[in-house]
Amino acid sequence: MAEQDAERFRRRTGLNEEDYRMLARLPLFAGFSRSDIRSLLADAWVQRFPRNAVLFLEQEPATRFFVVFEGWVKLFRETEAGQESVIGVFAPGESFAEAAVFDSGDYPVSAMTVEDSRLLVIPADSFIRKLRENADYALNVMASVSRHMRRLVQQVERLSVKSSTERVAEFLLRLAATEDGPVEIRLPLDKSLIARRLGMQPETFSRSLARLRALGVATSGARVTIADIGALKRLGAETASPCAPASPTGRRAQG
Repeated sequence: MAEQDAERFRRRTGLNEEDYRMLARLPLFAGFSRSDIRSLLADAWVQRFPRNAVLFLEQEPATRFFVVFEGWVKLFRETEAGQESVIGVFAPGESFAEAAVFDSGDYPVSAMTVEDSRLLVIPADSFIRKLRENADYALNVMASVSRHMRRLVQQVERLSVKSSTERVAEFLLRLAATEDGPVEIRLPLDKSLIARRLGMQPETFSRSLARLRALGVATSGARVTIADIGALKRLGAETASPCAPASPTGRRAQG
């Protein structure tokens, strides 16, 4: 019966094995069993969105939050002058908009896909209802949010003490889907989004990528190939912090 339930859940939501592995690494779902995850995501679904799809707008009621499985999403605000101010950029293996959902308020920013994306859409009402019904779920989420806050503090600290090259190396390591050997990663075409996320100018990001060529990092358009993950890790052992969220967007490079 349990296997039949799991299969029905897979068919309804579209979650696959890699999706489960991503969810298990998210602070929000860390420590949950698969049956727990299926319970929490009873009304969720996986959906594909084209590039530049608006997911929600600033001041709309926060009725859902998201997990990125494929693609990239930006959070932004528009200034009074009509200019766009990017607040955050989210990669595969990361979630966003949950804070607005837990606050039962409105979205403080707008969200748009940067490229074709595959997202998990989680309705707020059913997710929060599950937390209210199960104290263990609620306590686990509270602990996960606490860990996430500590991780954000560490990220701010790294921005102040790391060189731009080290920050780019750390970012690539978080996106890698393997612990060693070669890997290929796909970045959004607009590299300035990554630069903003890392707290640097686009030209600084480009120069930092160029400096990493000596460690076997090659770029071609949106594709980044790392010849040896180990070499990148050795740039600074602290760069690959065990507290950094893993975002498995890469795939093994061929050859």
